[in-house]
Amino acid sequence: MISDASCGHDQSSAPRRLQGTAFWLLGRAARQAERVTQERLFEAGMRRGFYGVLATLEEFGPGAQAEIGRRLGIDPSDMVAILNDLEREGYVSRERDPDDRRRNSVSLTGAGEQALLRFDGAIADAQDAMLGSLSAAERDQLIGLLEQLGPSAGRTAAGASPAGSGPAGTGLTGVAGG
Repeated sequence: MISDASCGHDQSSAPRRLQGTAFWLLGRAARQAERVTQERLFEAGMRRGFYGVLATLEEFGPGAQAEIGRRLGIDPSDMVAILNDLEREGYVSRERDPDDRRRNSVSLTGAGEQALLRFDGAIADAQDAMLGSLSAAERDQLIGLLEQLGPSAGRTAAGASPAGSGPAGTGLTGVAGG
């Protein structure tokens, strides 16, 4: 896989066909956001997957570990490892579901609630680091646009991708150069 590091994080070092394309720019921004966010969360004592699990438990209450994993799109084996770490840190507790002994019910602890508040601050710091060059209105606009990009983004009513206006035969839009 080609990373931004191999391109020196420089838009001009990317092939001209990629420069200005939404998929390239979104991918680059996503990799940068992931890197900055993970750095901030690590500094706050959090590892990958913690934040989503704690936020899910705080918002939706106790739940089955399989249900939490499905909600977050986390593979079941990864979910077990994340919960083991969270339980070891004292952020969650797991108990057998009294109605179904095959299921584990996961609950947020007081320490988990406190950790989540700390991690909220780390997420806000990461967002500020990523979006610091944007005004408040531009941030709101960006978030609104990103919220529109969901599972159905890029599909027409018939389910096909819309034709682009990029170089002949490519179907790409917004391509600089040509």
